[in-house]
Amino acid sequence: MKLNSLKPACGATHSRRRIGRGPGSGLGGTSTRGHKGAKARSGYKRKIGFEGGQMPLQRRVPKFGFKNINRVEYQPVNLATIQKLADNGVTTIGIQEMVAAGLVKASQPVKILGVGTLTAKVEVSANAFSKSAETAIQNAGGTATKL
Repeated sequence: MKLNSLKPACGATHSRRRIGRGPGSGLGGTSTRGHKGAKARSGYKRKIGFEGGQMPLQRRVPKFGFKNINRVEYQPVNLATIQKLADNGVTTIGIQEMVAAGLVKASQPVKILGVGTLTAKVEVSANAFSKSAETAIQNAGGTATKL
């Protein structure tokens, strides 16, 4: 067997349909497009969501609510997680330390939340703090700095 003697398996390939080549081909006349209508015309392109003139789903379903395009989505980090980092010997905790620990991604801002207890004296720097987290860090003797 050589590369020049290779060919597809029998029945694996089909010759393409040559439409619009006269009535003798069996695919002449309307050229598989049916009779009249938008789909029979050249240049037809169906719009996304078009349902043949029926009211489209995106217009039938009621709209409600408000989506603020300026909303800042924070990555949450709890005090209990910061306590675990402090137990491992980390005293200054910034975003780089949290990224290195695999807690957050560097692309989004970080907010420290007051879930859990903090007993270690640590310096925490983040984009935002909840009031309970900020007071808990200060009560433990640490500092909370906003970036």
